[in-house]
Amino acid sequence: MTHDVVIPRAADDDSYDPLLIGQRIRARRLQRGLSLAQLAQRVERAPSQLSVIENGRRELKLGELGRIARALEVEVDDLLESEPPSRRAALEIALERAQAGTLYQSLPLPELPVRKSLSDAAIETILALHEELRRLHEERAATPEEARRVNGQLRQEQSEGGNYYPELEEVARDLLGQIGHRGGPLSQSKVSLLASKLGFSLHSVPDLPHSTRSITDSQHMRIYLPLGRATSDPRSTVLQAIAAHVLQKGEPADYGDLLRQRVETNYLACALLLPESGALDFLQHAKAERELSVEDLRDEFAVSYEMAAHRFTNLATHHLGIPVHFLKVHSSGTILKAYQNDDVRFPTDALGAVEGQRVCRWWSARRVFRSEDRMRQYCQYTDKPGGTYWCTSHIESGPGGEFSISVGTAYQHTKWFRGRETTVRHSSSCPDPTCCREPDPTLVDRWDGSVWPVARLHASLLAAMPTGTFTGVDRVSMLEFLERHAPSRTDGDTVPARAAQLTRTARDAAGHGCR
Repeated sequence: MTHDVVIPRAADDDSYDPLLIGQRIRARRLQRGLSLAQLAQRVERAPSQLSVIENGRRELKLGELGRIARALEVEVDDLLESEPPSRRAALEIALERAQAGTLYQSLPLPELPVRKSLSDAAIETILALHEELRRLHEERAATPEEARRVNGQLRQEQSEGGNYYPELEEVARDLLGQIGHRGGPLSQSKVSLLASKLGFSLHSVPDLPHSTRSITDSQHMRIYLPLGRATSDPRSTVLQAIAAHVLQKGEPADYGDLLRQRVETNYLACALLLPESGALDFLQHAKAERELSVEDLRDEFAVSYEMAAHRFTNLATHHLGIPVHFLKVHSSGTILKAYQNDDVRFPTDALGAVEGQRVCRWWSARRVFRSEDRMRQYCQYTDKPGGTYWCTSHIESGPGGEFSISVGTAYQHTKWFRGRETTVRHSSSCPDPTCCREPDPTLVDRWDGSVWPVARLHASLLAAMPTGTFTGVDRVSMLEFLERHAPSRTDGDTVPARAAQLTRTARDAAGHGCR
């Protein structure tokens, strides 16, 4: 079995691969029946010098290339052709390039000389092994980088659109209309009714795989939920499953597709729990009274503070004309989620990634952990390199510890918010390391050489990201679970035509952009 081998030009489009040129020179020399010494004599070079050229170890100047072309009785363009002269030449070039690459160089392997005794089949096998090593290396080492890259793209898209998705708002209105919801909090009974309208039955089970929040069986129209497992809001779990079904979310094609699906399903679930019309009426009245508050939005619709904060960012810019930023930060100071369209500067790594970076110690997202009164709204002004920002922060607890949820805006928009009268003010010069990232020099001198901390690392930092498109889900447990709970095939359990029609109607409302 043979494999296609593609030999690209050098990275610079204006230069050519010396390996490819060397192979073409050798092929034309052999076609002319010339030995290495004979061609070397014609171009007035030592055979060793010509051998280096044919092996692609030295780039040629145009004058030298012209002399060789004349000696071989061919045009210069013939030697500059982008195609290898033969299948064997293509294999040799590919092997040389593989050995010169960083992956091969990182392995404790000796250089493999390309000789005539090395068969085509042997080279193909070596190249196949190299490609598999490269694939495994990228899967294990580059997937976290891919996640950071896609997160950055999503954050940019959200910022440009004010974190507002009109097509998803339309889907939410259609679904709420099907159950006659006219405003106010969406009760658990209304969520159950919506699932029923779409043809789903809800099943709370004690053996849901730990790696899943819910499992949807679209064959039997069942949504399985965890029994006895602490969840922040069971309504949200059901609505996310419904959202994935309505938006026709199949198995993600890649990690980027997975993240985009989560953004859309979470957005739709949030839009159902805090309907646009009711939430907007509430916020517009609060703005008129200069009493905007994430806490009030949370209490009005009986949702978590984090969900209310997310929903506020959806509506604040598009409907209220207020650019904002959002942060979810672990008590250690590490950013878990972030969004902004108010030009605030988040800390980033060298590649622009925000997630996993540490927030300045003087920002509200960190200072709130020092507050002894966790019931009172925490607000502060922070003078940052890009201007003065006002921010309100709240602490929530979860399985991973304590987290601060923060919503902020630039100083000129503070007039609309409750808490603007705070006298708490701090200055931050981050990313300048002297702001809060470097210890006091006197302490450095005092403790130098006498401290050895043992870091507390999350296991995920040391492990490769899970494989598979549903990242982190144990597919064996999931499929075994479905097999245990699926209705008997003799029960005649089929999807009712009425449910299929209702689902189709909701999907049509989603529009092409949601698919």
